[in-house]
Amino acid sequence: MLSLPVLCVVAVVAAAPLAPATASSSSTSPAPSPAATATPTSTSSSTSTPMPALPLERVFADPPLDGRRPLQAQLSPGGRWVSFLKPSVADSEVLELWGQPLPTGAPRRLVSAADLLNGAAQKLTEAEKMALERKRISQRGITGYAWCGDDDGALLFPLSGDLYAARLTDKGPVAARLTKDDDVPEQDPACTADGRQVAYVKKGELVVHDLTTNKARTLTKGGSATRFHGLAEFIAGEELGRFRGFWWSKDAARLLVLTVDERGVGEKTRAQIFADRTELTTQRYPAAGEQNAVVTAAVLDAKTGKATPVPLPPQAEYVARGGFFADGAPWLQVLTRDQTQLTLLEVDPRTGTTRVVLRETDDAWVELHDDLDELKGVPLSGKPALLWSSESSGRKQLVLVDRVTGARAPLTTLPEAVDGVVCTDGRRVVLQAFRERGRAGDLFVVDAGDPQRPTTALPGGRAHATRGAVADRGCRRLLLTSSSWGTPPSSLIVDVDGREPVVPVPGDPPDPLLARLADAPLEIDIVAADGVTSLNAFYLPPILSPSPTPSTAASAAGGAKHPVIVHAYGGPTGAVVGHRWARQFGVFSHWRQRGYGVFLVDTRGMAHRDRAFTRAHKHAFGKVEVDDLFAAVRQLPQRVPSVDARRLGFFGWSYGGTVAARAVLDDDSPFAAAVAVAPVTDWTLYDTAYTERYLGLPQRPDGTPSPSYTQANLVARAAKLSRPLLLVHGTADDNVLFEHSLRLIEALQNEGKVFDTAIYPGKAHGIAGKKAQLHVYKSTTAFFDEHLRPR
Repeated sequence: MLSLPVLCVVAVVAAAPLAPATASSSSTSPAPSPAATATPTSTSSSTSTPMPALPLERVFADPPLDGRRPLQAQLSPGGRWVSFLKPSVADSEVLELWGQPLPTGAPRRLVSAADLLNGAAQKLTEAEKMALERKRISQRGITGYAWCGDDDGALLFPLSGDLYAARLTDKGPVAARLTKDDDVPEQDPACTADGRQVAYVKKGELVVHDLTTNKARTLTKGGSATRFHGLAEFIAGEELGRFRGFWWSKDAARLLVLTVDERGVGEKTRAQIFADRTELTTQRYPAAGEQNAVVTAAVLDAKTGKATPVPLPPQAEYVARGGFFADGAPWLQVLTRDQTQLTLLEVDPRTGTTRVVLRETDDAWVELHDDLDELKGVPLSGKPALLWSSESSGRKQLVLVDRVTGARAPLTTLPEAVDGVVCTDGRRVVLQAFRERGRAGDLFVVDAGDPQRPTTALPGGRAHATRGAVADRGCRRLLLTSSSWGTPPSSLIVDVDGREPVVPVPGDPPDPLLARLADAPLEIDIVAADGVTSLNAFYLPPILSPSPTPSTAASAAGGAKHPVIVHAYGGPTGAVVGHRWARQFGVFSHWRQRGYGVFLVDTRGMAHRDRAFTRAHKHAFGKVEVDDLFAAVRQLPQRVPSVDARRLGFFGWSYGGTVAARAVLDDDSPFAAAVAVAPVTDWTLYDTAYTERYLGLPQRPDGTPSPSYTQANLVARAAKLSRPLLLVHGTADDNVLFEHSLRLIEALQNEGKVFDTAIYPGKAHGIAGKKAQLHVYKSTTAFFDEHLRPR
């Protein structure tokens, strides 16, 4: 999946115990739109307390501007602990495992990598590095963990090729090394509900480890470099949001296991070019139109390993999700190759036969989700109703499904799209949904057993902010996180019924400078290229710093016009405009202090809106988002008269990088310069599931190239470059392969075009690391200074 590696969306926090308030409560009602024309040209600080400068070196230094905040926070299954990863005081790129007993305990460090490795360097195999890249995790140390069992007594985590457990005792946490073979990692560990066993994948085989005897047994056989049991294949992790390949039944008697055969998948060789060496890595990577891995399913007896095969429908190209119902029946969600049909299958664990529970269809594509749950307090046809989300109404909402008949009934009818289910106690459902035309988000509760089914907002929300949550197993306690533009996330533990006091989850405070920089963004009314659709956009004017740069001073004198850096993503599933914390806030503030305005816009096809908006990309890459982008920036000087329409720059990463390059490979471009990081330049090189979802197959039935691919090809547009372009890429990128930039570089050179490059040896898609990130943005800023500032 193409991603937003430099802009992170986070959610939420309430300030009071939770008692229902109406969904139309004024506390979360959208604010009116601003006037069509914005008059402010800049923001300045008080003369008595001048605004300190924010150099990029500070943005990427320790401590982080937004403080050392909890990451991957969870409530324990029983709700007695909140656990999280926290950046080390010594190095914010190294994560430690922390916990806080509830309701009154203080946060404490449970374990760190330094405690366990005794000075040895942390080891990661190439498979582990790729798995972390799938999850967009770039830090070191303890990078993931899971609660082991439902009694809140232990956590599991992998470290340096081995598996560890941290047990929470009366005398404090006690960490134990469960395995001692760091050359072959234990991947994707998962405990049984009783906490007595853990299953993991080792050397391509599924292993069950008895934690009471510390003995392990292998349940599968036949694993190899191209055939493995219990792991998610590349496409599942990168494009389908499925990161594991096995699931335990509640009673620990069975496992549902997927087996992946990659022998038919094409091999791509990545040259990981470092400063002192080149390492060649072969990767099974199914490019658009090519063969995918073959995935099969079976139900395994947890004691004997006896496998009962589960035949999948012939049209099931992808296994999107898996699990068990409470009564012990396994289930699978399977997706057709064109992704227009998603089928929920119930499996007979004794015979492996399947039956269809429901089918979700969409003429464009079906969006996957994790909103499948059982409501034991709402029986239908003698079984718990299924909770499900669907866009069949034109807007994502929750529905109830009869597991026996497949009949549906609406559960929510909110005015904007549902983001997802947080939790359920079997009757009451807590959910997240968007507000303010997708720019904000809030939490709601609905009683699925109430025939009227009113949906009410949880108290504590406010306009121009985003709230989200995770919950314990019983949906009794919520870990709420709240943020807004310029305000980093803060978290609280709240009781859903409001019977317990609110418990803060402390993190290190943000740099006080953030509060000085966090002026409200100007919401700009922009109309898409179709002349009808409203687009979300923020404008951030220049900040007059105490030591103005020449361009800042020039802009301040007599209301002179100023340059603007435009940032957009443009692709599906992302959104850059929102009342929530953006990790790139510090970079934006630095640019503003240098005299630039910053303009953020979400074009048609992006996320957080209704179905008609999000499906705009169908067979239209390189068209709809470019048309909307050009239309938006041409409207900007009309809305903000101080903007210099001749000095517009564009910055984008991943799909945004593709849009950045495309923006200047155009005879009619409104941009004076562009920076493209990790761009896709030829969609025939990108993977099957993502590319075919939006563009279809790369060839027509008669063998001729598909127009949707031809239209989106940047290499073929090399002759159109007439404006400065900076291409940025990591040589070890396993998502958007380095070959994408190499092909465009070669085409530009063949056309005699002059351009700039910044290549990062050994770096993957996110170009991770403080020093590398600093260099990316220093190079970007210097490039814009050269081409956008007056001379």
